[in-house]
Amino acid sequence: MGISQEFRLPDTLRQWPWSRKLNPNYEKVKAESKAWLESFHAFPPKAQNAFNRCDFNLLASLAYPDASAEHLRTGCDLMNLFFVFDEYTDVCDAQEARKLADIVMDTLRNPDLPRPQDESIVGEITKQFWLLARESSVQSAQDVFIETFDTYTSSVVEQAEDRVTHHIRDVESYLEVRRDTIGAKPSFALLHLGSELPTDFLSHPLVEYITTITIDLLIIGNDICSYNVEQARGDSAHNMVTIVMNSMCLNLDEALLWISNLHDILVDLFLETYGVIRRELPMFKASDAAASYIDGLGNWVRANDCWSFESERYFGQQGVMIQEKRIVELTSYTL
Repeated sequence: MGISQEFRLPDTLRQWPWSRKLNPNYEKVKAESKAWLESFHAFPPKAQNAFNRCDFNLLASLAYPDASAEHLRTGCDLMNLFFVFDEYTDVCDAQEARKLADIVMDTLRNPDLPRPQDESIVGEITKQFWLLARESSVQSAQDVFIETFDTYTSSVVEQAEDRVTHHIRDVESYLEVRRDTIGAKPSFALLHLGSELPTDFLSHPLVEYITTITIDLLIIGNDICSYNVEQARGDSAHNMVTIVMNSMCLNLDEALLWISNLHDILVDLFLETYGVIRRELPMFKASDAAASYIDGLGNWVRANDCWSFESERYFGQQGVMIQEKRIVELTSYTL
């Protein structure tokens, strides 16, 4: 029997200065990446169709609007790899998730070696993704990608452990692990695929700070949009809405208000830090790649928000209407 109620999504990006921008190569590269992924038969036909409606190629095309066609292909393939890995690890325990994580990382570190025939298809998908990506990537971007993807896969294993033990974290410990499970850090490596960043740029305290703020904005944007579908299938423990409701003893509307207020604070911090970097960081002024990277962080926030509504991942065919009206019907099911 169903119980339904409405809740209002906060308009978190009402003052965000980055506007929607789509890569002109979207349709062409989407077709290529879609055909590539489907060739592995990673999902049954019905599940593959549902996967396609999520249109992760759209996410890449919004996140990398100025990328060349070859770099956009890397972005599309990565988004598809992310969500294949997520889907596979979402239904296994920590031990099985660790096996999949080890397969992925071994493949990235040894892409020229053949994969075992009895291995999960995730290994071959990763291999083909990385062999193509390396062809158009500078070495520094490759190094950053492998390092951050290792952190990402390990965090997904930690998430699997939380899921099996029904562990609900507090806000601080949730953000610590979620900053890695969201996959933003390896995604940001693609912002400088074809160009070398200044030495020590990524480790500069201001760049690290604005990167963390960006990730937190992505977490909030993702979690408020995904909450409805996750709670409907009983899988919302790794979601900030649930975390805030649980740790602060708030109802849904109160939790969304608290999260919205936090998002507003983060927006102010991002814009303030962005201004300081533009004015005072010599590497930003001297390097087009550095300036493009920081701008790319701001665009990623807008891209993620647009994709959340334009794809069918979270709201089905109602996304554009919900984006405008901000009203979502919440349905929880009881046995």
